[in-house]
Amino acid sequence: MKDNIIVFAPHPDDETLACGGIIAKRLNDGYDVSIVFLTDGRNALSDLGVFSQPTPLELKEIRKEETRRATKILGLSEGNLIFLDMEDGRLEECEEIVSEKIAEILKEKRPKEIYFPQRKEYNVDHKTTNRLVRKVISQLHYRPHAYEYLIAWSIPFNVFARVQPKCLSDLILSKLLHFDIVHVDISKFIDVKKAAIMEYQSQLKRISSKQKKPVMGTLQHFWEYEERFFAFW
Repeated sequence: MKDNIIVFAPHPDDETLACGGIIAKRLNDGYDVSIVFLTDGRNALSDLGVFSQPTPLELKEIRKEETRRATKILGLSEGNLIFLDMEDGRLEECEEIVSEKIAEILKEKRPKEIYFPQRKEYNVDHKTTNRLVRKVISQLHYRPHAYEYLIAWSIPFNVFARVQPKCLSDLILSKLLHFDIVHVDISKFIDVKKAAIMEYQSQLKRISSKQKKPVMGTLQHFWEYEERFFAFW
């Protein structure tokens, strides 16, 4: 039987941006990888003041289809994608039911490794995902290897995360956050990761005539040949 790995993504694309390399690597190593998408990403354009062409419900379906294509490139089958379909931006309001779903998934799959957002992320859904996953892990009767990943931190941690050289950044962050930092070489899978990221065109380009800028800014720090994780246990 293959060892299980689960990646928790607050929104469609978080899994590929932060963990695309490790997902492809673990699949290549023979692991069974599943991704749990907690919210549907419908309000990404609403946050920019765009409510039509596409509507939030239309964007929800666009992003789900992008997710299917991106994760297929990484090597995942659709059967390994779990969509909880909570509304983007309102995860806090569904904490009880989401906690129950997370617990059901972890008890069923008993993953060897778990990946989820770092607790200092600025986005409310990312912070809520971190809190709920940690809460459920603490209630399990076994301890999986748990790793927190970085998408976008709040100030001042976002500044420290970009300090060069990386060894200095690691030293600062490990002292501040009391975490061991793990670097995973994904150089063999970087092209696959890049191709998967590019499937998220709704986030990379302006898809509405009412949209002034893309949802995402620069992707440079997601193109690197290693991914960095904060070891929770």
